[in-house]
Amino acid sequence: MRQMTAVILAAGQGTRMKSNKPKVLHEAMHKPLVQYVITAVHHADIEDICIVVGHGADEVKKALGEEGYIYALQEQQLGTGHALMQAMPVLPPSDSIMVLCGDTPLLTDTTLQQLREYFTATEAACTIMTTVLPDGGNYGRIVRDANDEVAAIVEARDASAEELAIGEINSGVYCFDREALTMVIDKLTPNNSQGEYYLTDIISELRAIGKKVNAYVCQDADEIMGVNDRYQLFQASEILRKRKNMALMLSGVTMVDPNTVYIDDTVEISPDCIIEPQVYIEGVCRIGSGCHIGPSVKISNSVLGDNCEVGPFCYLRPGTVLANGVKAGHFVEIKKSHVGSGSKVPHLSYIGDAEIGEGVNIGCGTITCNYDGKNKYSTTIEDEAFIGCNTNLVAPVTVGHRSTIAAGSTITEDVPEDSLAIARGRQRNIKGWTEAKDPRYKNNDE
Repeated sequence: MRQMTAVILAAGQGTRMKSNKPKVLHEAMHKPLVQYVITAVHHADIEDICIVVGHGADEVKKALGEEGYIYALQEQQLGTGHALMQAMPVLPPSDSIMVLCGDTPLLTDTTLQQLREYFTATEAACTIMTTVLPDGGNYGRIVRDANDEVAAIVEARDASAEELAIGEINSGVYCFDREALTMVIDKLTPNNSQGEYYLTDIISELRAIGKKVNAYVCQDADEIMGVNDRYQLFQASEILRKRKNMALMLSGVTMVDPNTVYIDDTVEISPDCIIEPQVYIEGVCRIGSGCHIGPSVKISNSVLGDNCEVGPFCYLRPGTVLANGVKAGHFVEIKKSHVGSGSKVPHLSYIGDAEIGEGVNIGCGTITCNYDGKNKYSTTIEDEAFIGCNTNLVAPVTVGHRSTIAAGSTITEDVPEDSLAIARGRQRNIKGWTEAKDPRYKNNDE
């Protein structure tokens, strides 16, 4: 297969997004649009990637990192052809180039691999990835010759009525033979309604010098969808969400209502899990087999072992690790804590910056007081401890092995193992207090 470099066009402002943020950094399912394209390219076994930046160049570089990419700067955004011109001088040695747009998050590595294989097998100077849309929209139309090869791409704004009737459209993804591309790219001119250098004009230039141009037809039209405004961002996010949910269900995960479940692409869930409606799982998460995620749960950057029970209305914040068989129940929030096997935090509790052992029971309304307004401190609860309801554990503090905390206690000192800790005032019953407080209740013998 031909050695290939990818060029990702990411210089545009995206004025229809109505935002100061570069378009390619807007997120679908918590990941920048351009990152999806980069991932697909990498998975298609293309290692060298050049990213053409322009509007918000420093932001894009900061988001993606300087390492692992070649950057080319397009100071003035004068069209896609102009963007590729800026990239050519900095590209590493390779005999072919794949050009993609940074705002097409639905492209899959499978499709890119198939495009690359078709380009190599047909020995074309250029292979364009196309698809068929009944109305064609605002995409460039593919004009074929009598031999069914691509004669030209006509932008919709410059197309005649006859050309607009063509259903096959340009995806904006190309494979070029580098030598052939070098022969024609400098011939591009901005002689069009936009005054821009169109990448699509390269096709007619290649044909003019007798080079072969063909098309690979992508069967899934969704893949070529570009994101130009907030509604299209939502549409792309919906497709990505459904892809993820379908893949999880086909791998053995039950979703009661997948239409209300939002799971990032970076999440791993093992078979035999059950996920109830209105669940959000984001960031880098791993969930073991046999877990039950109840309704209205949010899990972020956390790890769950096997057979955990979470929710309903539970929030697992970043850094949470639940070992096998842990229960985190109704209205529980856990942050940056490790909860050992078989331990239970059934309801209405906050656990933060804590190390909880195995077989621990944490009663309703327990709070780890981990923040003094300036610094965070940790709480340790050792194996088989029992924490009574409405307990405040003022960190830093340790509750020893098999110890019990009486309900309503505020614990400020370490509790030794096998101990009972009571930290509350002794109950006093004051008779006649109500009458003394309010004369209206005083006995009247008259």
